[in-house]
Amino acid sequence: MVWPLPELPMRWEALPCPLDAGWALIRLWELPKRADNGLSLGGFSAAAYQASDDRLWLVSDASRGYLLPVGPVAKALQSGGQLQVGPRLVLRNQSGTPLPSTSDAEGLVLTGDHGVWIVSEGRRRAGHQARLQRFSLRNGRLLETMSLPSSWTALPGQGLAVNQGPESLTRSIDGGMVLAAEAPLLQDLEVGGRDIVRLAHVNLEGVMQARGRIRLDSFSSDPKQTVGLTELLALDGPPALLALIRRHRPLQWTARLQVFSWPEPMSPLALQPITGWDLTSEEIPRDNWEGLAWGPKLEDGRRTLVIVSDDNFSLIQRNLVGVLAPRRSPRCQSLPEH
Repeated sequence: MVWPLPELPMRWEALPCPLDAGWALIRLWELPKRADNGLSLGGFSAAAYQASDDRLWLVSDASRGYLLPVGPVAKALQSGGQLQVGPRLVLRNQSGTPLPSTSDAEGLVLTGDHGVWIVSEGRRRAGHQARLQRFSLRNGRLLETMSLPSSWTALPGQGLAVNQGPESLTRSIDGGMVLAAEAPLLQDLEVGGRDIVRLAHVNLEGVMQARGRIRLDSFSSDPKQTVGLTELLALDGPPALLALIRRHRPLQWTARLQVFSWPEPMSPLALQPITGWDLTSEEIPRDNWEGLAWGPKLEDGRRTLVIVSDDNFSLIQRNLVGVLAPRRSPRCQSLPEH
């Protein structure tokens, strides 16, 4: 097994202080709908920042899934310039054939060996189940596949719901990974768990196990509105999870960030959010925000948060990349020395 490098930000550098100070949008880019070679661009469902190359990797859930490098991020922040779009890297199986349209790439975590882990939403059909896979950043080829917990498997009355498979994948504080379903499993809905989603953890030995649950605190009685967990990011010092929760009605999007304590193994209780912030405000466009990534540091030591929208391949939606900075009040202590 090959694992991500444990480069998690500390709470003091990544969250607002005080917490109710919120976030400031310091940059917003709109990416083109087509590459220079005429190929379409869109459907970006997750992101990961590669500090060594000052590059943001985006993954698209297009019918032929691909990775897209854009950057340089820190340099564009400093200069006020635009992001440059690199060539699409098509995801392929081990023989080099592009993955089938049912793969539906979602969460994204980079590794330290020019690789990337991607979790797929999958389908409720045999042979097309959601899974966790590692690909090469050199040629896009599949290197490794892991199955999800058995309780997530699609069986009558059980498993991931249609189009509500895992969209979240993040580094873990122990060097492994944590992933989450977008919405409650069918068996949880049966017992009233309408806003509880399950987590899973992959340890350094490559063993995947259930890892508690979190309560979205966002249940909606509106039959036209859907609520889902679209991304997780891990924090350290002390450990925590930052979650992106999206609400959607036809052509209406809102989003919220919530912080949860680190999930304990085998805990029967769903974690409650510690605090949260509305992500869509006058500053931040109301769009289909779906991806999160820890971005470059600012000069004062604060860690930026990159947000990415999914245009759903729609002509009336946009491919947006935003950069948020945690606000700090003068009442807060100064940041620790580096």
